[in-house]
Amino acid sequence: MSNRVLLFLTTASLAAAVGCGGPPHNPGEKYYLVVPNLKSPYWEQVNAGLTKAAKDLNVYASMIGDETFDPKQQVENFKRIAALKPAGIMVSPGDPALIGPAIDAAIAAGTPVITVDSDAPDSKRLFFVGTNNFEAGQLGGRTAAKELNGKGNVVAILTASQQNMQNRLQGYRSVLESYPQIKILEVVDMKGDPKTAFDKAMELVDKADAFISMDGQSGKEVAEVLKRKNAKGKVVIAMDTLAPTLEAIENGFITATIAQKPYTMGYAGLRMLCDLQLNKLPSLDVDFAHNPNSPVPEYVDTGLSLVTKANLAAYRTSSSAK
Repeated sequence: MSNRVLLFLTTASLAAAVGCGGPPHNPGEKYYLVVPNLKSPYWEQVNAGLTKAAKDLNVYASMIGDETFDPKQQVENFKRIAALKPAGIMVSPGDPALIGPAIDAAIAAGTPVITVDSDAPDSKRLFFVGTNNFEAGQLGGRTAAKELNGKGNVVAILTASQQNMQNRLQGYRSVLESYPQIKILEVVDMKGDPKTAFDKAMELVDKADAFISMDGQSGKEVAEVLKRKNAKGKVVIAMDTLAPTLEAIENGFITATIAQKPYTMGYAGLRMLCDLQLNKLPSLDVDFAHNPNSPVPEYVDTGLSLVTKANLAAYRTSSSAK
């Protein structure tokens, strides 16, 4: 195994299993979540849900990924895990076009595969668990338009290969196109590296009235630029609720952030994948998406919300509740 690959292992509880229904799970069942970039703290939240579900169900689960954003390496990681013939695989595609054939091969070999957080809709994955990313973009677009009073230059930041971020951008565009005085000045592809967001914000801060981030880390990079430049009056719509993002909202450098439910993705995703082990489908290689009598959903929406300075304290309180 490459020493650049990290594994976050979740071992089964020795207590009695809490099954998905039907007979209890076998502690020898192994499930894997393959992510594109473990360096992002976002995945710590997903892993917390994965860990809790594994404990509840008395199964083994492991989150695997690379230390940097590398879609090609993710495909190799996925293939290595698929070769182990696990009970199931969850994957968040860094590049759906690249990893799609590997997903299809795993399905053909009889291994259930679902996507979480980011989808590969053209693959044969069974279903997607995560945010309605187009709706997330629309929520961000409405917020940006309101804060800009309907006019201004906007810089959008994303990792272009990821389907979820493209869907968010489409959502933003669908709203902002109704405001002829709002112009998307530039779409920045940071290719998984938040430092690129920092550099582009430094370059464009004097030209932009707003920055919109499609990922969880670029928003705090923009906030740092605004802080260093003492730039006032900029609108920043971020994504996710990592601690630096919430601190930047509190300090006035980020206007709002769109909160996903990564813990729920990990928890619900594993539970649903485990259910396919107890209640096996006659075949995995079926077009479930277009089957009106499909036994599995095509998409499971885990929800989203908007966090601003006005509701920040309440969000923090609810997030810390056990």
